[in-house]
Amino acid sequence: MSAWTNIKRISRYGFIGFFRNGFVSLSAILVMTITLFVIASLIIAGAALEATLTQLEEKVDVNVYFVTTAEESRIFEIKDALEALPEVASVEYTSREVAIEQFRDRHKNDQLTIQALDELEDNPLGASLAIRAKETSQYESIANFLETAPVVENDDEPILEKVNFFQNKVVIDRLANIIETSERLGWIVIIFFAIASILIAFNTIRLAIYTSRDEIGVMKIVGADHWYVRGPFVISGILYGVMSGAIVLLVLYPATLWMGPASERFFGNFNTFTYFTESFALLFFVIIGVGILLGAVSSFLAVRRYLKN
Repeated sequence: MSAWTNIKRISRYGFIGFFRNGFVSLSAILVMTITLFVIASLIIAGAALEATLTQLEEKVDVNVYFVTTAEESRIFEIKDALEALPEVASVEYTSREVAIEQFRDRHKNDQLTIQALDELEDNPLGASLAIRAKETSQYESIANFLETAPVVENDDEPILEKVNFFQNKVVIDRLANIIETSERLGWIVIIFFAIASILIAFNTIRLAIYTSRDEIGVMKIVGADHWYVRGPFVISGILYGVMSGAIVLLVLYPATLWMGPASERFFGNFNTFTYFTESFALLFFVIIGVGILLGAVSSFLAVRRYLKN
């Protein structure tokens, strides 16, 4: 008997067992659907959290303020030295002229402040650099560089007026802790549900195997190969996963569409429906793949008990 013939028979028996054990199949699909839906929800929630944290990271920076007498050439030397650091993502220069224009624009409705500014003979604001790090945890090393770097220190008179890192250190450290904790928590939750899914699906599929125990016994008596006995249940388990994954994807479409406007208001620029449509290929392969894996592994492990007896 050819291998292809065996594969066709095993697949056919798997489909027959799937539809014959309708109630058990429905129970397994229900359990796996809940599990896969939770996993899909965690993926979407993780993407929403990541998008929100990215927005927060983009608003966090270190500002370096220079004295009004600082020469522009010296400021650009410091800017070049900062851009050479591997921790630095970008450095934005703001001249004294731009700084005073921005200050006037922010206080255009405060006539007292504008009047006091007009009475001054010279621009009271110095130039500044806005430094953005690649990671929030790297701001401290950048601040330390500004305090100790020769390009900053080797001056007869100091040109740095203030570095605002230490005023923002609490916020920056808290954001870094949120990012790190959320990543760890996400992996812990995913691992927990993966283990729970295997255990639940394992016990559910054992019920299907129990209803076919007489058939398994007959196959063992006539000398059927272990894979010939195990194969149909593995195929049934794969069908459980495919059906469950398809149901989850169908449910996610209206769910994300309904939640889209609310998620955009809550998370800023993150829309659940937009993410679902743009990442559908990823979600499809993850949900269907995890469903197939859970069903096949659970069936494989469950039927081994009967093969050993």
